[in-house]
Amino acid sequence: MTSFLRVARLCGRALPALVSLGSLQAVAAEPTVQRIPHPPSSPHAPSSRPKRKAPPVEAILVKGQARGPVTLSPVGQTTYSAERQDFANQVAQSVADMLVAVPGASFLQGNGPRDTVVSIRGSGARQSYGLRNLQVSEDGFPVTQPDGTARADLIDPHAYEGVDVFQGPASTLYGNYAINGAINFRTRSGASIHGLELGSDFGSFGMFNNYMTLGAGNRTYDFMLFASDVRSDGFIANSQYATSTENMRLRVSLSPKDRLVLKFINNVTDAFLPLRLSLNQYRLNPYQRGCTTAAGGAAGCGTVSLYRNGAYGAQTAVTPQQANLGRFDRRSIVGLRWEHDFTPRMVWRTQFTYDQRHVEQPTSTTAFVGPFNSYNVQTDLTRHDVVGATPLTSFVGANFDYMDYGYQVYALLPQAGATRGSETSTSYGHQWNIGLRFEEDWQFAPRWHAVIGLGGTQSDIGAVQTVYSRSAVATRAQDITANRRFFNLAPEASIVFTPDKAWTWHARLGTAYATPGYSSFFVTPQGNYGNNTQLKSQSSLGVDLGTEWHPSASVNVQATGFYEFYRNELVSQSAGVNTQAGSYTFNAPASQHRGVELAATWQALPRTLPGAKLRLSYTYDNQIYTKYTEILSNSTMSRSFSRKGKLIPGVMPHFLNARVLYDQPSGLLEGLGGFAEVTWRSTFFVDNANLLKIPGYGLLNLEIHYDPPARLGWVHRLHSYVEVQNVANSVYAAGATTISDTLLANGQQAGASVLAAKTGSIYAGSPRAFFGGVRVKF
Repeated sequence: MTSFLRVARLCGRALPALVSLGSLQAVAAEPTVQRIPHPPSSPHAPSSRPKRKAPPVEAILVKGQARGPVTLSPVGQTTYSAERQDFANQVAQSVADMLVAVPGASFLQGNGPRDTVVSIRGSGARQSYGLRNLQVSEDGFPVTQPDGTARADLIDPHAYEGVDVFQGPASTLYGNYAINGAINFRTRSGASIHGLELGSDFGSFGMFNNYMTLGAGNRTYDFMLFASDVRSDGFIANSQYATSTENMRLRVSLSPKDRLVLKFINNVTDAFLPLRLSLNQYRLNPYQRGCTTAAGGAAGCGTVSLYRNGAYGAQTAVTPQQANLGRFDRRSIVGLRWEHDFTPRMVWRTQFTYDQRHVEQPTSTTAFVGPFNSYNVQTDLTRHDVVGATPLTSFVGANFDYMDYGYQVYALLPQAGATRGSETSTSYGHQWNIGLRFEEDWQFAPRWHAVIGLGGTQSDIGAVQTVYSRSAVATRAQDITANRRFFNLAPEASIVFTPDKAWTWHARLGTAYATPGYSSFFVTPQGNYGNNTQLKSQSSLGVDLGTEWHPSASVNVQATGFYEFYRNELVSQSAGVNTQAGSYTFNAPASQHRGVELAATWQALPRTLPGAKLRLSYTYDNQIYTKYTEILSNSTMSRSFSRKGKLIPGVMPHFLNARVLYDQPSGLLEGLGGFAEVTWRSTFFVDNANLLKIPGYGLLNLEIHYDPPARLGWVHRLHSYVEVQNVANSVYAAGATTISDTLLANGQQAGASVLAAKTGSIYAGSPRAFFGGVRVKF
């Protein structure tokens, strides 16, 4: 775990020395750091007194500066990172394995093997798929589309050097949808790979991941190519999958002042998909065994009711296996960036990214089919100046992104092959965002930084949805039009104080905004396609106060407290599996998010057991409605219920990860290591009335790996590991989406026993699983 203000600390100690030198020399890589002892100070006491020798003072001289913009290292913002050594020695099947030890980050199982729902401070806790309320990038190229959608299918952890998580309201720098922050994934450099690596992971449930990494680099170029093919039978009935990923980055220095970076990502996901269960179904049959057919199936089998003629009338209940529910998605991203140094102190970057996502998703009663084409242009300028004797870093950036889409929704027939019936709806439209932002980072004193910034975005959403109602007599078509334009501003300010080399403190006031996604305009609270175009843009104001304590090489502690105020928060919840769209979105007028994040690394016995280490991450996340009245309806009446003071559903109040690690640094067993890991998640509510709880859980995972030392010759090129996940074979809910409350015939809210029968919420997590892997380098 790296510091949330490592860059600030370097700047806080180094820039005065740079100012005295009078120039900055730009380099392509990270700063080169040297520690230089200052000479003893001249004594100011009378000469008759004995002179005391002043101890040498350690200073840091930074030769050069990173070329990256402030969006990749935002000073003053709470930042946690995971590096390759945190996840490289294990099976690492999804992004969850990369982020498991990052405070503030939680994750739920989405709709597919690697479709992990990542939440930062609860950002996606109410989503059934993807990464929402975050801006996600890879190597600085955006992978969040203009409608705010990012998906984790394309992330194979084997390709990455690390990931940085920038937490808290962050629209000043990152624009629309950075309501809870931003994430940047960093692929491995070609120079660090320096050859060819071939690897294979294998284990329970027929899982195989065969992958290769090719890399080379020098001062002129850096090239990295990664490819993987993953297949598994899954541990839930109808969850087998095959997914392939290709990832490439090429950096070329055209001249001392010009560089080009080319980026390419491609992913194909072909996955069968089980149904989300009710709590009752989950308790009876979490892995959906004995559910080949609905007729005569085991207790607790999930089913969908499909029209026999694919349009209207009588319905037949079928299981996911009978209908072959699933996803076939393809995602391709191509980006090109030009970096130009006007002077050693001023860098201009301009990049273009094309992102094409094509989906075919027969996931419930309907099949969702269509392409989503996105275009993104970004340009920014970073300048390092001196005001008097104090350094000032200025950043200004602009962006424009555009997405056009057209999708069709078909009813499914109750037969094999996910066979399409009649068309139930179509939607065609666009969304664009144009933004401008600036930030000033002023080191007004040797140990102090002040940061201010302002960003704004104009967003335009235009779409038409046609909903078809079919009967034996006629077919009716209803057109619903959404033409919405939003303008949002986001100022921010922060202070960073580094009193000495052991401590760093920061305080930040940040703001953010997120417009509704196009799809949310066309789903009613009943989960059917219809008019929901009254949705408003959500906004947040957040305060962070954090510190990092690093008294020695064996201890590092990082803690942050946050309090965030939301206006018109967009909340999504499920209406059940037997609905057209499944989930719908509404605005909660006012809500508050508050919590604490803690990360600690401790090398308890650095002399006697130098390879032993304890690592801990913990998050407390309390989110409540402060103003929201929900209207529930049945066939005869409607009633309103105040949710003021209720916990926002889907958010886990407590989650903790603890690892005891050991790597033998020398001797006969040099290179042998492993860890024991405990992951704990608390219970949480899944409805607005706070009536139904999803059980919490704790998991124990064990891992052993071996990296032979260089003295063993060619054997040094081999890496191997064995891992056991969920050692105790616990049954737990890996994903649980929020559900709607119900109004009974007597006008009262339904209790927990009724809600426990509502479908469309829970995916069970993996039972005990054994994995192993080998990797060889050429």
